[in-house]
Amino acid sequence: MTGLDVTTPAGLIRLCNAFCESKALLTAVELDLFTELHDNPATEEEIRERLGLHGRGLRDFLLLLTALGLLERQGKRYRNAAGADQYLVREQPTYIGGFMRRANDNLYPAYGKLSEALRTGLPQAQGDFDDVLRDPKVLGRFIHMMDALTQVLGPQLIEAYDFSAHGTLLDVGGCRGNLAGQIVKAHPDLTGTVFDLPQMEPFFTEHMASLGLSSKMTFNPGDFWNDPLPQADVVVMGHVLHDYDFERRRFLVEKAAAAVRPGGALLVYDRMLDEGPAQVENLVISLDMLLVSEGGSEYPVEELRQHAALAGFTSLEEKRLGDFDTLLICRRG
Repeated sequence: MTGLDVTTPAGLIRLCNAFCESKALLTAVELDLFTELHDNPATEEEIRERLGLHGRGLRDFLLLLTALGLLERQGKRYRNAAGADQYLVREQPTYIGGFMRRANDNLYPAYGKLSEALRTGLPQAQGDFDDVLRDPKVLGRFIHMMDALTQVLGPQLIEAYDFSAHGTLLDVGGCRGNLAGQIVKAHPDLTGTVFDLPQMEPFFTEHMASLGLSSKMTFNPGDFWNDPLPQADVVVMGHVLHDYDFERRRFLVEKAAAAVRPGGALLVYDRMLDEGPAQVENLVISLDMLLVSEGGSEYPVEELRQHAALAGFTSLEEKRLGDFDTLLICRRG
């Protein structure tokens, strides 16, 4: 909500109510409204019947989504606006609704306990990641949340770094391989490995088959706290370090450094905290980590530079990645 005039009562109240608009979007994704309207514009009554809704408040809900630029209205019929139709329709390759579903289930309730988190320093989200791993349905939602992020960042990472000089790629904490798959697909001479917890493997196998990459991609199950990382020319750690505190971030950078072959590189990206227009967005994500993790937070790029130098990297290059992420390219001589 940048750009609000918070020097006036109206601006402060507008900021106060911003969560209401967010919840309207999250609810529309939860109801799968945008998928329902894809190629099927509908009247208010048709939407009520298709989604099994009561009807009270529906007109205001649809008009709010229209005012927010998510729907368009022609006569009595509603249809998806361009952005919603591209990014919020399930089964579209550009779908990012998985992130929103996870935010709705996990982050939205947790933010109601932000004051308790600030008083105690303890996470407030229900359950922990072990609970996610035990429930394939919940794990699937988490994976789709990660896909929503890597679907956007993948092409940008491919543009930001020249992978063509290398033969092997390792994505640490790479989930079902959505990011690594994009990179390997763009560089046919590259083979890739995803290192993640064993519960991710069935999702990886299915996804690689759908991408036609089963022969070029390998899944290495393990726990990066206890198991060695496989060697590779390029090691990627994206949105991993922010899950942990300072000491654990340093440990993981050192472990990743040991997996980088001579002449290779470690690529780390996160919503790092530095001065600039992305600061508000990244501070919100850092508070997310307070609410859902034991010690995680976003961190300044200077901290990562120190970890990388201690781990033996001799060349460090910083780049912007998309609107909010910072990429640090750590090269080994």
